[in-house]
Amino acid sequence: MADDHHDVYQALLAATEAGASAALATIIKTQGSIPRHAGSKMLVYADGTSVGTVGGGKMESEVIQVALAAIADGQSRIENYSLNSIEAGDPGICGGSAQIFIEPLATTPTLLVIGGGHVGRALAELGKWMGFRVVLSDDRAEYANPDYVADLDQYVVCPPSEIFDHLTITPNTYVAAVTRGLPIDINLIPALLQTPAAYIGLIGSRRRWALTVAELKAQHGLTEEQLVRVHAPIGLELQAETPKEIALSILAEITMLRHGGTGASMKASAGTVAQPDRQKQSQD
Repeated sequence: MADDHHDVYQALLAATEAGASAALATIIKTQGSIPRHAGSKMLVYADGTSVGTVGGGKMESEVIQVALAAIADGQSRIENYSLNSIEAGDPGICGGSAQIFIEPLATTPTLLVIGGGHVGRALAELGKWMGFRVVLSDDRAEYANPDYVADLDQYVVCPPSEIFDHLTITPNTYVAAVTRGLPIDINLIPALLQTPAAYIGLIGSRRRWALTVAELKAQHGLTEEQLVRVHAPIGLELQAETPKEIALSILAEITMLRHGGTGASMKASAGTVAQPDRQKQSQD
């Protein structure tokens, strides 16, 4: 079992460092005869593959399905399995029972910045400061390296449409495409829409987005229902002008969506604010 645990822990560390979505299943209590003992672990990825085992067979298949549900909603679970009677619907006939704790990884969200220009650089720096795992990608090596922006988690030099060959985009990935123009976007956006990314944002004016939409419909047959996933123009309306201000508006929108905010003014949403009393402040 020690070797199994080593494999699971290695996979767990790798998943955490990569920001991959996964859930850890651990047998916490057993009774009677079962294939695995308390402490046995299995790591389940979002695609249903796994490392380690909690016993195999029907029970393990059921645990994987529960783990996928845990990945989807972020909630831990304790499940009880009886391995007594197939006729009664139990997932085995070993004669025992197992209690399994299934815990989704609290993975750090990944901010993928595609385009390392002025805004991309400011966005990568702000994202890192805010605690994201930040990946910066550009087809120009001078705009995606540690000398250009220090201390990021990954630098990928490739054409934007090839980013998927270098990075797995998960439901915990937030994509900000701060690209150079329509020729790039019309090949990038369809590929992004095939991913489970939590957020897809595209920089540019409303006119640029309208032209992009027309080309995406004409060349790729995309529909309004598909394109509604794209946040374009990207960010909240802050009248932002400088690269740092634009980066702030983008991260503000991402933060709003992550936490279910509205983007409304805190003062407006709080209603009438009590007026401070006019008593003279005491002096120390």
